[in-house]
Amino acid sequence: MVYFYAPFGLYEKLINSILNFFKDIKKNFTFLFPICLGVFVGVFLFGNILKILFNKYYIPTSFAFIGLILGSIPLVVKQANVKKVTLLHVLCMLVAFSFSLYLVAIEGNISNSYLILSGAITSAGIVIPGVSKTVLLMLLGIYEIYISAIASLNLSILIPIGIGFAIGGIIFLVLINFLFKIAKSYTYFAIIGFVLGSVFVIYPGFSFNTQGIISIFLLIVPFIAGIKLSNLNR
Repeated sequence: MVYFYAPFGLYEKLINSILNFFKDIKKNFTFLFPICLGVFVGVFLFGNILKILFNKYYIPTSFAFIGLILGSIPLVVKQANVKKVTLLHVLCMLVAFSFSLYLVAIEGNISNSYLILSGAITSAGIVIPGVSKTVLLMLLGIYEIYISAIASLNLSILIPIGIGFAIGGIIFLVLINFLFKIAKSYTYFAIIGFVLGSVFVIYPGFSFNTQGIISIFLLIVPFIAGIKLSNLNR
């Protein structure tokens, strides 16, 4: 999730390094390689753990992700830096909110073309601050398949997703860089709408029992962590 880079001043540098990679290959490679290595190690290290958590503790784990997502919103709002919210800001947010719900409707058969499309859409979770790659995979209905493929190194699943991820990543990098230049605040409000929509979609339901109490606790802790993270930018 790219919003973790933002508090440390890495987000804009990350975009510039990728888009201008061939202008200074040595410098950009030196900057990007540790980040890519960390992402690669993290994905394979925690793939099995997340698979177990979602299989055995789906509701509490979902609430933990909701807490992380909600905790990222103050950071996105702060980055929007809007003194007065206009009707167009609200409209951008509502359109993005609706699109996040639409992703559920396009869920289809798990073919190579669908995996490529999913990879392309999921790349937004790396490029756009505040948007979770994990949540996008959930919305598209392939998160468990993706985690299982990582755990077993199933290349028939990982390669199509990787192809889509590479294609989508380039497209989203160029697009988000362009939008930030011409309409930064509106772009951030669209991100907020998408984030709120993703919470609505992955909400697993709630019951007033032991699991429900644990779920609320697991929502609050990541939410507070997200708030603390956003405060690092002050």
